[in-house]
Amino acid sequence: MKILLFGKGGQVGWELQRSLAPLGELVALDFDSAELCADFTRPGGLAQTIRQVRPDIIVNAAAHTAVDNAENETELARTLNALSPGVLAEEAERLGAWLVHYSTDYVFDGSGQGPWVETDAPSPINVYGLTKLEGEQLVIANCQRHLIFRTSWVYAARGGNFAKTMLRLAQERERLTVIDDQIGAPTGADLLADVTAHALRQAQHQPEAAGLYHLVAGGETSWHGYAQYVIEHARRSPVASTIRATTVDPVPTTAFLTPARRPLNSRLATDRLRTVFSLTLPPWQKGVERMLAEIL
Repeated sequence: MKILLFGKGGQVGWELQRSLAPLGELVALDFDSAELCADFTRPGGLAQTIRQVRPDIIVNAAAHTAVDNAENETELARTLNALSPGVLAEEAERLGAWLVHYSTDYVFDGSGQGPWVETDAPSPINVYGLTKLEGEQLVIANCQRHLIFRTSWVYAARGGNFAKTMLRLAQERERLTVIDDQIGAPTGADLLADVTAHALRQAQHQPEAAGLYHLVAGGETSWHGYAQYVIEHARRSPVASTIRATTVDPVPTTAFLTPARRPLNSRLATDRLRTVFSLTLPPWQKGVERMLAEIL
């Protein structure tokens, strides 16, 4: 079995290289790959790559994820998040291949207090969410054998993330202010990658498993709760003496003005994923602890 991975240099793509390798021959590409086109600003080049490699599985971990920049880069965000994934779907369908694609809680408007389920009507409130929703729709419309995983608050030990930012600020300042009215589940790139590999194994023998799934770690918290958890963990670690912050104040989203609006309710219900693929999703704290053990 041959697997073609796009976006190998990102947080999720990096972990996917590990989790997908046991499944078969893995061809992993990034946007600047030399021999084969993996540049998502060139949908035609992506089609040529797929026709040349002829994979059994295509995994797309590439995206325009700069949420605020997307407000002024509408066409670029649409090309990367919608039009190019649509081309992947068309080419996958021609080959009879599976396509894995990742989406986001930002397809919802963030209203309410309960977790969103897969059948809830999307209503994005920013350009990023709009383009990711269009990407979902193009994948569903053009490729029968698809797995779409909506996730949220993704982090990894590799690269920048919220926890690293909080640790840096806690070493520089005595008082921090962090948003407390956005609720979600910090989700590790390693968890996304491992679940992807598990789902692909099962889907090979269970084609009816194709579809859209919510995939996040268990439990929920606010950005404020997340920051407190990270800093308290740091206070019990070898870097404890470097932590200057004594107070983490909760503030509403309105305290920080950003070009793109953010949803307040990013809760995603994972019942469908857990039932279809017989999975237990660990609480978000477990993954964060593991990440902190690597970076502290």
